[in-house]
Amino acid sequence: MAGSNEVIRIFNHYVSRTGLVLLLLEMLILQAASVLTALIWEGQGLDPHAPLDLVLSALAFALVNAFSMSSLGMYQQAVREDMRTVLARIVPAFVLGFALLSALMHVVPAIHFGPARGLAFVLGGAGVLFTRVLLFTSAQSSMMVERLILVGDGVLARECLALAASPDGSRRFVVVGCVPVPGEASCVPAAKVLPAGESLLSLARRHNATELVVSVGDRRSGAYPVRELLDCALGGVKVTDAAHFFEREASQIRVDSLQPSYLIFGGGFDQSFLRAAVKRSFDLAASAAICIATLPVMLVAAVCILIEDGGPVIFRQERVGKDGRRFQVLKFRSMGQDAEIDGRPRWATAGDPRVTRVGHWLRKLRIDELPQMINVFRGEMSFVGPRPERAYFVEQLGREIAYYDVRHSIKPGITGLAQVRYQYGASVDDAVRKLQYDLYYVKNNSLFLDLMILLDTVQVVLSGKGAR
Repeated sequence: MAGSNEVIRIFNHYVSRTGLVLLLLEMLILQAASVLTALIWEGQGLDPHAPLDLVLSALAFALVNAFSMSSLGMYQQAVREDMRTVLARIVPAFVLGFALLSALMHVVPAIHFGPARGLAFVLGGAGVLFTRVLLFTSAQSSMMVERLILVGDGVLARECLALAASPDGSRRFVVVGCVPVPGEASCVPAAKVLPAGESLLSLARRHNATELVVSVGDRRSGAYPVRELLDCALGGVKVTDAAHFFEREASQIRVDSLQPSYLIFGGGFDQSFLRAAVKRSFDLAASAAICIATLPVMLVAAVCILIEDGGPVIFRQERVGKDGRRFQVLKFRSMGQDAEIDGRPRWATAGDPRVTRVGHWLRKLRIDELPQMINVFRGEMSFVGPRPERAYFVEQLGREIAYYDVRHSIKPGITGLAQVRYQYGASVDDAVRKLQYDLYYVKNNSLFLDLMILLDTVQVVLSGKGAR
């Protein structure tokens, strides 16, 4: 069934349609559980303002629990999850939701549940679990699987195969096979190569493929099947370029096969005054809220650093920001005072021996990044954006990696897409892989994407995984 598990584009960012529908459906279920609980316990003896309080309480209940579930990744990979994973996540998600809702009730008195709060969570959890069971059952059917044919069998096709099989994606794919193109060295398993002699449209219809992904490295060759691809498009089979496939499914703009025309004519790159004003307002509001919420944590972190080795609490280091301007980034010091005593810059690595015992936990929980709120207030950084790099490495990477300087067209951020999607980077190859996420963010940045990255950041902090 074509189109049953498609993605949709919201403010230039691709979102799984299944995940979005699931979110909206579970929001309704959670609100219904809250209202039902209130009616069971309160009956009709409500004051005239109770209906408004009832609606506000139900909305708060749904939003808090949806946020908690999203923070634990329950919408990002909903189609790929099995029931064991759902059960392992749903209990911690509702425990987190219970804690957040309890705190919110002290701040907003209009939100109240009386003694029935526990029942609301039981009903809401049961409704969510039932919905997930239905989703899990349908996810095993062919309706939720997209069938692909790759045009090409070279290096790019191999990368597309790996992406389609990745467990981290929001959709499930079956690659029927790869159509070889003359003049391109085969890099895919022989079992995945489709026999020659049949037209692309005929292949797609015979294998019930919903999409053709063009993964040909050299398109200047006379063997490039332009006419056959046109026949497929006219025949109702979706034809997608590999670059678009990676952008849509992995939130990456591939550097190795990137043509300048893709960036020039591909849309995005909103640098308007309205976008800048919205982003600045968001930066200030988010930074102020987090500063207030984490002030006790920052005070404890400062004391722990002083107790461990008596050195300075704040670490300052020159970084490269928007348009190549340099500034001093502020962090809680997580390494020893002699980390670079010889003055030679080094990549920070996972398990770096220069990290102190206190610093290990500061970095693991991302507490060391909190002083960068000051950089945001100064206008040197945004809350979300590519991570700022040291000038020494910027010069090196700019020489070795194409399009590296594109990431400096916007302000760097405290968190970013590369930080939540890729592991610790400590080499040029890692920098290339992280750049692919940075290019996607620069091209498609919006308030909506910033909010999605913040949710992913919460998930990374709670799980202790992700990049630096």
